[in-house]
Amino acid sequence: MLQYFFAKVLYGILTLFGVVSLIFFLFHVVPGDPVRMMMGQQTDEVSIKMVEKDIGRDLPTHRQYIKYMNDLSPLSVHVLNNEAHYLYMDIEIYNPIVELHFGKIALVLKWPYLRRSYQSRKKVSNILAEALPATLLLTSVAIIFAFIVGVLLGIVAAVFHNGWIDRTLLVFATFGMSGPSFFIAIIISWLFGFLWADFTGLEMTGSMYEVDDLGRGEFLSLQNLILPAITLGIRPLSVVMQLMRNSLLQVMDQDYIRTARAKGLSPGNVIIKHALRNSLNPVITATSGWFAGMLAGAVFVEMIFAWKGIGWEIVNALQKYDLPVVMGAVIVISSIFVLINMLVDISYTYLDPRVKLQI
Repeated sequence: MLQYFFAKVLYGILTLFGVVSLIFFLFHVVPGDPVRMMMGQQTDEVSIKMVEKDIGRDLPTHRQYIKYMNDLSPLSVHVLNNEAHYLYMDIEIYNPIVELHFGKIALVLKWPYLRRSYQSRKKVSNILAEALPATLLLTSVAIIFAFIVGVLLGIVAAVFHNGWIDRTLLVFATFGMSGPSFFIAIIISWLFGFLWADFTGLEMTGSMYEVDDLGRGEFLSLQNLILPAITLGIRPLSVVMQLMRNSLLQVMDQDYIRTARAKGLSPGNVIIKHALRNSLNPVITATSGWFAGMLAGAVFVEMIFAWKGIGWEIVNALQKYDLPVVMGAVIVISSIFVLINMLVDISYTYLDPRVKLQI
């Protein structure tokens, strides 16, 4: 078990290393000068060079890459007593947890440093920490909604296999998977937040926190979560429903299911106590993949519903060419994706005893 766990951790680290390297080089070969775009076309060259030095873009690309990887690594190497060196240990920036000094070199244990925003000069980690809870809440509610409703509808479709209920649900699943998220978001926002607003009591847009009109500050407004969560959950719901239906139909043809029926068990007991558990593997695989993917897919939904999460921050950063915020957001989403897939792989042995731990 431990060997399998450490192997998964190693694969995850290597995957993240590849993702971070790809992100770095992609964003450093894009056309345009982010410093000039940030400060305006009329800015003098002296000011541009000062800002480039401040954000590290005056270095050769290979040194920028080394510095970026060193900043992201929880265990990093820094130079002491030489402020001109690109790996200089700046305590105010890195906030080290543990330091080990070896002459002029320091080995530092710290939190990954995602740089500062070009625009606000705030730490990217602080910007994302403020936005991440809203996105995690949105995606969590959406995937729970998709999983519960999808499993239930999949069971219903399997029980009424080839009937009109089954066919109707399959048509719904087809439309749910084929509809683009941004288009579905616009339709749902218009229908339930505008056309039928008097009946639903919902708004077209709104974030997790709203400002009180009476000037009493911000307040939690979870009703704004309903429409974006349903919108984000429609596509995974359709996938879960079809997977649950097909998987359950396959399991119901197994010998041990026939044996359970021969013993006189009711159809409900056969499905719940015998067939359901072994039918959930592909469903959980799809759900885990969708949860991580929804963190990226939430960008359009958050913008349309004005839900201020990571997607909202990514779009605003792209409009302002604020590369550190975009790069940091992609790295955070990738890390969550890798972590979720590791946990799902390990959980297989508890969901299905037939699955063996293998490297």
